[in-house]
Amino acid sequence: MSMTEAKQTGARWLESGGVRPTRQRVTLAKLLVGDGQHRHVTAESLFDAARSSGERVSLATVYNTLRAFSDAGLLREITVNGSKSYFDTNTTNHAHFYCGDNDALSDADAGEVRVSNLPEPPEGTEIDRVDVVIRLRKV
Repeated sequence: MSMTEAKQTGARWLESGGVRPTRQRVTLAKLLVGDGQHRHVTAESLFDAARSSGERVSLATVYNTLRAFSDAGLLREITVNGSKSYFDTNTTNHAHFYCGDNDALSDADAGEVRVSNLPEPPEGTEIDRVDVVIRLRKV
């Protein structure tokens, strides 16, 4: 896919979420979805990818942009510990594997995970989703 096509894919993705396509948002969207592949990123890994591609963007902008994309429903935030979050371009319901040994998040087969017997939520609320993170360690 050409850079122009990747940029157009990123701009369409932003439009689908109702996110205003600023230059920096289009740049980050291109890196996230421009090739049509799903990925898991941290703010730091997206910042590094942007710098490696020659884009000038601050880490604070990356954090704020990921939060805006997540708020718009374009990304799904997966928290693996109290201070580390990944952002997943695949927003469908699915579980994840997290390996702390190499700090990697990957998708688990959604058909293999069953969540049942959830408690009744408090009055006036409903369950939005259930995040399942299966933690791994090397043996």
